[in-house]
Amino acid sequence: MQVLKFGGSSVATAENMEKVIAILLAASGSGTTAVVLSAMGGVTDALISSGKLAAAGSEQYKQLLQTIETRHLDAVRSLIPVARQSALLSWVKQRCNEMESLCEGVFLLGELSPRTLDRLVSYGEWLSSFIVSGALQSREVPHVWADSRQLIRTDSSFGNAKVDMTATRELMNAYVKEYPAPLYILPGFVASDARQVTTTLGRGGSDYTAALVAASLQADVLEIWTDVSGMMTADPRWVSHARVIDRISYQEAMELSHFGAKVVYPPTIQPVMDSGIPVWIKNTFAPKDPGTLIEHEVNEDRKGPVRGISSINDMALLSLEGSGMVGVPGVASRLFQALAAQSINVILITQGSSEFSICVGVAGADAENAREAVNAAFSYEIGKGAIQPVRLETHLAVVALVGDNMKSHPGISGRMFGALGRNGVNVRAIAQGASEKNISSVVASEDVKKAVNVLHEAFFETAYKQLNLYIVGLGNVGSKLMEQLKQQQYYLLKHVRLQLRVIGIANSRQMALNEQGIDLGNWQQALQEGAPMDLDAFVEEARRHNLRNSVFVDNTASERVALVYDRLLTRSIAVVACNKIACSSKYPVYQRLKFLARDYNTNFFFETNVGAGLPVIGPLSDMVRSGDRVDRIDAVLSGTLNFVFNNYDATRPFAEVVRQAQEEGYTEPDPRLDLGGTDVMRKILILARECGAEMDMEDITNNSFMPESCMKGSVEDFYKELARHEAHFAGLYQKAKDNGRILKFVASFSEGKAQVGLQEVSPEHGFYHLYGKDNVVQFYTKRYPQQPLMVKGAGAGADVTASGVFADIIRAARV
Repeated sequence: MQVLKFGGSSVATAENMEKVIAILLAASGSGTTAVVLSAMGGVTDALISSGKLAAAGSEQYKQLLQTIETRHLDAVRSLIPVARQSALLSWVKQRCNEMESLCEGVFLLGELSPRTLDRLVSYGEWLSSFIVSGALQSREVPHVWADSRQLIRTDSSFGNAKVDMTATRELMNAYVKEYPAPLYILPGFVASDARQVTTTLGRGGSDYTAALVAASLQADVLEIWTDVSGMMTADPRWVSHARVIDRISYQEAMELSHFGAKVVYPPTIQPVMDSGIPVWIKNTFAPKDPGTLIEHEVNEDRKGPVRGISSINDMALLSLEGSGMVGVPGVASRLFQALAAQSINVILITQGSSEFSICVGVAGADAENAREAVNAAFSYEIGKGAIQPVRLETHLAVVALVGDNMKSHPGISGRMFGALGRNGVNVRAIAQGASEKNISSVVASEDVKKAVNVLHEAFFETAYKQLNLYIVGLGNVGSKLMEQLKQQQYYLLKHVRLQLRVIGIANSRQMALNEQGIDLGNWQQALQEGAPMDLDAFVEEARRHNLRNSVFVDNTASERVALVYDRLLTRSIAVVACNKIACSSKYPVYQRLKFLARDYNTNFFFETNVGAGLPVIGPLSDMVRSGDRVDRIDAVLSGTLNFVFNNYDATRPFAEVVRQAQEEGYTEPDPRLDLGGTDVMRKILILARECGAEMDMEDITNNSFMPESCMKGSVEDFYKELARHEAHFAGLYQKAKDNGRILKFVASFSEGKAQVGLQEVSPEHGFYHLYGKDNVVQFYTKRYPQQPLMVKGAGAGADVTASGVFADIIRAARV
């Protein structure tokens, strides 16, 4: 024998009912079949609302009942030939009249009792099952419609009645013996007490009905047909790459069901688990999908340590603390008795070994009642100061890892909390049972979607890691970065298992945000169609999205953008910056950003601050962390100035060479930052700080070669002054040439002091053969005292700078 149960979505419309009938006909050759049907989707809620409206004195209940009646009559007309509709239409109309009479009585009394509500909501399953039965009858399919109220015996706890298993088993077996048939159609959810008064089995009761039928008749299998293709590794509405679990144990299914996976309801599992009956979760709308098999044991070779991730939203934590609890027996018992007296269910329990505190999780709706009940229960101790009044925290959620096999895999908890911590998800409380089938953590409600995605990536998505980018600055460097991201997107996914998604882009005028990702082949149009740039709004959207593995990329030279880094880091959003302003600001600002990155377990990378695409800061950090000591740094750190002095030979104006450097993208937007030495000062300052020096810009000596008048006014005024002082620049060049030397703008750091300035370099100097826009950095350290560690290469240009930013983005994904 097999038992098939179809949920509300499966019978929501006549079209869906046709799919159900097709599945029944396909299963008809497999022995006796019992079919349990839910109410049409949404009908139970509508009936509850009708009753409540009537009790509140609102005649709007009539409109709801009319909608319910129309849905069922339309289903009959669609499913059954016109010549055979009359009797069933009449029957449905009579049931609808009964519902209206019930609600009218509730309206007149102004009261909706649990018993009356059970009677009212029972019509949903009664109607849907009778309509399917009528459709089968019109197709001359042999079957029996059985009233579940005559087969399932319960107590009189209306709304969530307790089943008398012995009586139910006897009634079902007697019925099948008296009315043998190849197919039985039954309404789910409904039952009756010893006085034949209608009761219901609680929400999810149709699943429970099917399990009771399967267990009572010792079925070979129970199939639960719904609108998904099985139990999923996570909620597919939150996790786009959630996948179907092919096999799962009863215990795992119960854990996942309890923690929010509503494909099956927790009571469903118990009767079939006791009888050892396998359960298949199948999809009515994709009947060929294999689904999920729930059984006693699952082959260990087919299981990872974690089977699924689930959550319970809208919960609260109650914490009872005080020295008066230490060593005092019965405190926990009194706490739970106080909650039980108010019919408050405890979702989660955790207690410190010191016995100084105990913490319980309850549904958010029960939070205030729970606090009042516990405070009342401990009023004497609270009055004496031995115990503190209950501390209540709301807007929380539980996220749970579930798996039978976790107990044999060390490090699961570490991976779980490490993944959450790296993404800035604060864990408020932890609970783990001795069986290790479930590890639960309490997080803020705003973090629950992020937490589930983070954990799913950590335990299931071995195929790739997702990185979500917010990019500000789309000029020379930013546009090149977008090209490189597009070019490498497929390669990174295939070979590095890294999925890059650009969620937000912005320049000084426009911004565009798309939580599903911006098309990198069409980002210019997306930006054009976006909103006017509002930096604060852009940052707040990044914080609100709260996506895992988020990275903010700053390709600007804006002080205002640099000032938002702290707001991002405190949300555990990594920052990648080619903007030098933050790291060359006052030392406390630099120090605070580094601290925030550590404190919020995220990344602050700025490799391109010094050498564009050259690996300078990374190797320096590695040396310092590994115990090396930097004694001296000598460097040419301006690709711009190197380009200028490599191309200036006094045969054409100095101003013309500088303008060429700007047009080719080698200078800052304001070239005076380069020529005046400010940019190089910032770079040597950053290197000095990375060596451990506490320095600021005013501590650096700048031996400037620029006439003072060139540094005033606008950029165009700057070029005019350069032209006016051509003799000065020609003189510098000629003097070096006469000495057999060339000009290089050199930065150095030694013995806690730093300086920058133009120097004449002889042919034997390591900087003499430095061409084009190249940079070079020489590190003299304890390990490299004579022959320095040298990093040399292109130190300017949009392409190489963008590649350095890209490299930092990849580092952010790997760390």
